Amino acid sequence: MTESRTAGKHGPRPDDHVVVLFGATGDLAKRKLLPGLFHLARAGLLPDRYRIVGSAPADAALGPDGFREHAREAVAAFGRSKPEGPAWQEFEATLSFGAADPGAYDPLLTAVRDAEHAIGGNPRRLFHLAVPPKAFPSVVGELGTTGLAEGGRLIVEKPFGTDLASARALDETIHGVFDEDRVFRIDHFLGKESVDNIIALRFANGFFEPVWNRDHISHVQIDVPEKLTIEGRAGFFEGTGTFRDMIVTHLFQILGFVAMEPPAALDARSLRAEKDKVFQSMRPLDPAHVVRGQYAAYRDEPGVDPRSDTETFAALRVDIDNWRWAGVPFYLRSGKALAQGRHLVTLGFREPPLRMFPTDSRDAAGGRHNALVIDFDDPGRITARFLAKEPGPDMRLGEARMTFAYTDCFNTAHALEGYERLILDAMLGDQSLFTSADGIERLWEASSPLLQNPPPVQSYASGSWGPDSIHQLIHPYAWYLPDESR
Repeated sequence: MTESRTAGKHGPRPDDHVVVLFGATGDLAKRKLLPGLFHLARAGLLPDRYRIVGSAPADAALGPDGFREHAREAVAAFGRSKPEGPAWQEFEATLSFGAADPGAYDPLLTAVRDAEHAIGGNPRRLFHLAVPPKAFPSVVGELGTTGLAEGGRLIVEKPFGTDLASARALDETIHGVFDEDRVFRIDHFLGKESVDNIIALRFANGFFEPVWNRDHISHVQIDVPEKLTIEGRAGFFEGTGTFRDMIVTHLFQILGFVAMEPPAALDARSLRAEKDKVFQSMRPLDPAHVVRGQYAAYRDEPGVDPRSDTETFAALRVDIDNWRWAGVPFYLRSGKALAQGRHLVTLGFREPPLRMFPTDSRDAAGGRHNALVIDFDDPGRITARFLAKEPGPDMRLGEARMTFAYTDCFNTAHALEGYERLILDAMLGDQSLFTSADGIERLWEASSPLLQNPPPVQSYASGSWGPDSIHQLIHPYAWYLPDESR
């Protein structure tokens, strides 16, 4: 059964489950999955009866005891709660391990069967592929061959292909074993509270939805700069780049929620249908409206080709050709080694006539356009920028702000992080915040002109905001970052 977004944290708990973590000894499991599962357990959001089976190649040399110690260390290092007391003892008792190599799945089969026997009844199976993309076909094939996939659900980590052909090949492999309604392509950005709040902001408030269109909005920015470099991940990044790693996977998905039409209901079918309509309305990307950059020290990173053309920065214009957004440019930016790490959506509003105001007031307001700024980093905030009269005898305009902050208005102590919310949704069978096969294939299709004819990378200094040409890209507007104080 597919749950609605309205069920929320007071909705039903998942059925009894066996959760199998492929790549259980890897970095993602250590930093996010194991600490996240423990937090869900402490919050009372996991099923009444569940077991977690870690899996990795046999050369990982972990048995059940070794996996429990690995999980304890992961939670101690990266969890929000310490691995101690009755809560940890109960969680630790659910952990087991089963090695798996191509053609040698017997240890995992035994571990899953033992877990199901310990639970009793007919628990569901959830498989999380926290493994490199090249391992997806092998793991999915083995799940089908061994019968483990029967009735189970599959969480797939990004990237979902690297172009249209590879995305279609991946979907064909997955759909050979799992129906689409049992596939959950995970994007932790969409698990953020602030992304759900975009839906609430638009559709639950009568003073926002009427102006959320081309008649009132001049342009939209989706900006996710990162301060981090590739940090030794050349093996992954050289074959991927920022456009594939961040724009297609994350920023396009945020765009879908910002630009979608009101859904008929807050359920997976309705939400995904409206988001996919946005993707269908995207014009093919124009390489002339794309800036690719590379931070100056990138080619000196270990494992990077000295002549690499891989972009560590991408900024681009996206046009949506539908009745709501025709003529409104969407500007997307993300990159490594930039000045700040932020997660912002900025909606710039059209400027009203200012002729009635004195000349100096109009000049003072130059460049200070009305905007709604959504910070979707955890815990998140929303800021409205507008013009007001400055105190004094003269009519002088000055910028004013109103800000809603989650931490000021709600108790966020029990909020779930992105991975936690999405794992819980997958256990409930709620695909609302997961990408569909049709959606991801359409995004790769719209990206084809850029992938086939990418502009050359431009060098930029670490700690900057990217190549200087990004200002020409967004003209006549300006990036909200770095000049957010304006």
